[in-house]
Amino acid sequence: MVVYSIKDIEKLTGVKAHTLRIWEKRYSILKPKRTKTNIRYYLEEDLKDIMNITYLNKNGYKISKIACLTQEDRKRIAAEISKVDAQFENQIDAITFAILELDGKNLSHIFDHHIKQIGFERTIREIINPLLEKLWVMWIAGSISGVHERFVSQILLRKSIVAINDLKLVEADIKGKFIIYLPENENHELSLYILHYLLKKNGYEVVNLGKDINLTDILNAHRIIKPEYIFTLINDGFESQPLQPYIDAILKGIDCKLIISGYQPVRQELQATEKCVILNSFMDIEKYLNLSH
Repeated sequence: MVVYSIKDIEKLTGVKAHTLRIWEKRYSILKPKRTKTNIRYYLEEDLKDIMNITYLNKNGYKISKIACLTQEDRKRIAAEISKVDAQFENQIDAITFAILELDGKNLSHIFDHHIKQIGFERTIREIINPLLEKLWVMWIAGSISGVHERFVSQILLRKSIVAINDLKLVEADIKGKFIIYLPENENHELSLYILHYLLKKNGYEVVNLGKDINLTDILNAHRIIKPEYIFTLINDGFESQPLQPYIDAILKGIDCKLIISGYQPVRQELQATEKCVILNSFMDIEKYLNLSH
């Protein structure tokens, strides 16, 4: 059983603890449990209900009116609004509801709506990236499990592949070649495919080798393709071993730039060189490559 403090709820929903207390005392809309020492705590069902309350409130429903609805009515109305709502900030909440319920049909519908309206690139920046940040916070807090992460990742992965295949490169306009890959013990394929889309959209030819790629395969691919850049993302691998020897082995066998991102290069405080570029975030990657906004 996952238990949340009022500070956890504040972080996950964006509703200040002071406001939560007002909702509880003035409107009796919240009914948190209490410890023997009278400290509030909330369960997963409480979190879902607060997210529904917040979502309805953002969409113009007064708290006094929301308080008169049953929990099931709040859930039903929020689900109905989420299917047609076009407010990006609110959509993050609608998407989060669908993820918690493993509602693939509604989740796919929301993504398709935005891709159709504003295109895949803006959907990445305005919907997907904020969503991934929120999911990371929720995963740390324990409000979602591995199954939720894999569920949304697989849906977004399919959307990314379709968007990549829909792009056409003009040979004369190609800026350069990229090899992108994930080393062994890395599973963040979604980030790799989002980068693939952005690179191709901005005129780069991309060879995506996927995940579980060993050092020999990278060096062989470099020899055959002769890229200007090799990109990799390292979050989970090299947790218990130094990353630098692996990087040195790659650099020794290539004559192009190596771009590395992820948690481990930062944690292990790797030093960038002229040949090895270390970027801490997706925004840094876009800025370095001058990808359009």
